[in-house]
Amino acid sequence: MSETRDSEQPPYPRPPGIDIRIARPDELGSIGELTAAIYVAAGFISPDSSYIRRLRDAVSRAREAELLVATYNGEPTGTVTYCRHGSPWAQLTVPGEAEFRMLAVVPASRGLGLGDAMVRYCIARAREDRCDTLRLSTEPVMHAAHRIYRRLGFVRTPERDWQPQPGVELLTYALAL
Repeated sequence: MSETRDSEQPPYPRPPGIDIRIARPDELGSIGELTAAIYVAAGFISPDSSYIRRLRDAVSRAREAELLVATYNGEPTGTVTYCRHGSPWAQLTVPGEAEFRMLAVVPASRGLGLGDAMVRYCIARAREDRCDTLRLSTEPVMHAAHRIYRRLGFVRTPERDWQPQPGVELLTYALAL
């Protein structure tokens, strides 16, 4: 998505005070740390998990996918990575599909509509890319996120559920575009 699009009106409603844009190079270190801290604080991963390194690697996500940052009243409060098929960060896609990963919202900012807005942004991006499906993986304990996905029309695709490592179960959802 081009830089000029960041200032255009979004193709969906956003709650007041929320902006979503491509992360700037000077923000990548702090976004990586923010993502890792949110996942640890929420109990989704342990602080010594090998996945921490991937969560912190915002530089690679920005280079090889689209690293988005959500702000509330100008403060970074969330992030998500949008991946087209073929990106090294895409785990589930086939040609004609996109996915998003590593959706994270600062705990103090939950309930403001940031997660919903970031998912809607990804839906709009997938449509802009002329994808026919948008996919995602999620942990079974991420109940608030599951509610957002279902409300926005995503359906469970249990035939695509998978384990990135032993003991880590991921559920999958898809949205036909």
